[in-house]
Amino acid sequence: MTIEDIDRQFVFHPFTNVRSHEQTGPLTVVSGAGSTIVDASGRSYLDAMAGLWCVNVGYGNVELAEALGRQAKKLAYYHSFASMGNEPVAELAQRLISMAPGSMSKVFFGNSGSDANDTQVKMVWYYNNVLGRPEKKKIISRDRGYHGVTVMAASLCGLPGMHRAFDLPLSTVRHVRAPRRLWSDDADLDDAQLVAALAADLERTILDEGPDTVAAFIAEPIQAAGGVIVPPPGYFPAIQEVLRRYDVLMIADEVVCGFGRTGHTFGSDVFGIEPDLMTVAKGVTSAYIPLSACLVSEKVWDVLRDGADAFGVFQHGYTYSAHPLAAATAIANLNIIEDGKLTQQAAARGEYLNSKLQQAFAQHPMVVDVRGFGLLGAVEFAASREPLTAFEPIGSFSGPIVARMRELGVISRALPNSDSISFSPPFVVTEEEIDQMVATARQALDDVCSAMHLVP
Repeated sequence: MTIEDIDRQFVFHPFTNVRSHEQTGPLTVVSGAGSTIVDASGRSYLDAMAGLWCVNVGYGNVELAEALGRQAKKLAYYHSFASMGNEPVAELAQRLISMAPGSMSKVFFGNSGSDANDTQVKMVWYYNNVLGRPEKKKIISRDRGYHGVTVMAASLCGLPGMHRAFDLPLSTVRHVRAPRRLWSDDADLDDAQLVAALAADLERTILDEGPDTVAAFIAEPIQAAGGVIVPPPGYFPAIQEVLRRYDVLMIADEVVCGFGRTGHTFGSDVFGIEPDLMTVAKGVTSAYIPLSACLVSEKVWDVLRDGADAFGVFQHGYTYSAHPLAAATAIANLNIIEDGKLTQQAAARGEYLNSKLQQAFAQHPMVVDVRGFGLLGAVEFAASREPLTAFEPIGSFSGPIVARMRELGVISRALPNSDSISFSPPFVVTEEEIDQMVATARQALDDVCSAMHLVP
């Protein structure tokens, strides 16, 4: 029995068509180095997605592996309940606070972006209970947002496919429009008009729900899985003006954008976000080991601390919260990014990537948008530009393109709720590798168009 047969028989894969997987089996990845992964047959692929937007320092980094190994030999695990601590966690928390925007105070550690966003919501609810505001519990998110897959985090997502089979979203979640013109009634608005319309939409939602019931607003600086949607200038300052008016907390979900992906330490630094709470994961360890964190501002911490008088022990946390292996790996990862100037490299490579995407795709008759920021990019397709017409069903065009790219040796991703493909390579990607990624994507587009008889 091959490893693929064993996988097909026993593994339940996330975000996978389980019926077709039982027939086709997996692509089994066995090793990686830099921007390249290798499958069980020995074939190499350029990974244009850094896993799931996360292997920022690239595969096979020996320094990270050694840091993890050293910590495993010294202290592989101890819990953090009841005031128990460990050295790397304390050091990492201090470092994260020193890096973070605004007046952050404390760090609560978890294991994934999903559980971290659940934790954020629980802290927001706790915060309002301490303040004697039991009705102020609703969370506003955005269409096309992605915040995780646990029950609350999936509810926060603005992707209907994550809701309809799971009885979601929960009743405490509301959604407002994403900062996106394409396929919307905002297509003819300039940046200032769009920002004003979106801020008015948020304010109208808060007023309709009742300001005394709305607790927080959560947003990614750049919406990643929802389409690599970059906000227009002035968007977040306008949004936060509304939030402050109604005493609504701002949660910045930096799971993808954090630690250099935008060419800056955090997306909040780029787009003028002043978070009350901030979620990080993925790039904090470059995914070498699971770790997430909730960064809590002085404003929120002052209230949470007062909660001890009313509620005693803060009864929330995970067996693996503040895991010493993860913390030691994160410290080494942040050292590699800082010492290697990889944030600056991500900015330069991102500029190169997005220039190449524009050159390769902007004039193609099936392409309706080429967008990106930092080391993030996306190409969106439509059945027709004039009139603007989507493929039916949505995803029926981007899916074959990504499949063809894999056949040609490049891993990309077809994004949900649109016919878009995405790019988010490791920070260590070379210009030559970017050239190959983009050229392969263009060849895959041409091959799919030819197979579907769409373009002469």
